Amino acid sequence: MSCPREERERAEEILVGAYGIKAVESKGRLLSEEECRIRTCFQRDVDRITHCKSFRRLKHKTQVFLQPEGDHYRTRLTHTLEVSRLARTVARALRLNEDLTEAIALGHDLGHTPFGHAGERALNRIHDGGFRHYEQSLRVVDLLEREGRGLNLCQETRMGILNHTTGAPDDTRESTTVRLCDRIAYINHDLDDAIRAGLLTAEEVPEPIRTGVGTRNSERINSMISDLIENSSDGELKMSEGMSQLFSFFHSFMYAEIYTNPLAKGEESKVDGILAALYERYCREPERLPEDLCGVLEREGTERAVCDYISGMTDGYAMEKYGELFIPFAWTVK
Repeated sequence: MSCPREERERAEEILVGAYGIKAVESKGRLLSEEECRIRTCFQRDVDRITHCKSFRRLKHKTQVFLQPEGDHYRTRLTHTLEVSRLARTVARALRLNEDLTEAIALGHDLGHTPFGHAGERALNRIHDGGFRHYEQSLRVVDLLEREGRGLNLCQETRMGILNHTTGAPDDTRESTTVRLCDRIAYINHDLDDAIRAGLLTAEEVPEPIRTGVGTRNSERINSMISDLIENSSDGELKMSEGMSQLFSFFHSFMYAEIYTNPLAKGEESKVDGILAALYERYCREPERLPEDLCGVLEREGTERAVCDYISGMTDGYAMEKYGELFIPFAWTVK
């Protein structure tokens, strides 16, 4: 009698088209494991990522705006969930593997620093080996989760996470889907948050964007995702030429007006000081590092362990540790 996993694998013969990756075609895990009776290998990856500590910490990590006053600004977690939903929509429409797509999307930003890209730039300057969040995301799932045992994900999930920013010639279509949906998600929701923050009004959004993709966040996303689906064929994921040009214009506008906006980025200069001070202190006193980094400390040295520790911090935890180490506490004489 067949088990639920085998029934799903048979269903994928119909649901997943010629350009998608079926679970039975996976290249496997770094360490061999017995198959689950209920879930396919890619479904297990989704669950392992969703239940790991690094995923939970994303809710307290900055997306773009540092410590905004309000409940409705995106965090790294809500960004991840939005990418996941968009990517699954595209994967289903193009008959790719939805479970693999979801696993890559949920894991793509696990290695992001506190304080968003400002933290990433700071760690890249501070750490001798440099720092790139997509490489750190792979370290998280391979080496840092589960007290150093890692999540032991499928090769396709691992490479999708690693290549979600830059892409690679041998990417699966599921990986490419996540990379494109990541870009579509962040420029749209960052614009939505910028309007919410009062950095500009909806009327100040350039006319080509308003007329080309819409005036509301949902309209803009629907226009781009629909265009991507309608113009992808024969295993190639792409937008129409007109939408590609409009997307580039939109992206340039966001960098010029939002991502470098002095009001939105006014606090970012403090990030360098906070992370540099923490990095220097933990390098001098590695005994302060948590026990689950002892393996990294022994194998790869103090600086690598410190980089892993700081990059895994949430915004609030980084500030808490900075205060604990460098700000005098109040006391009274009795």
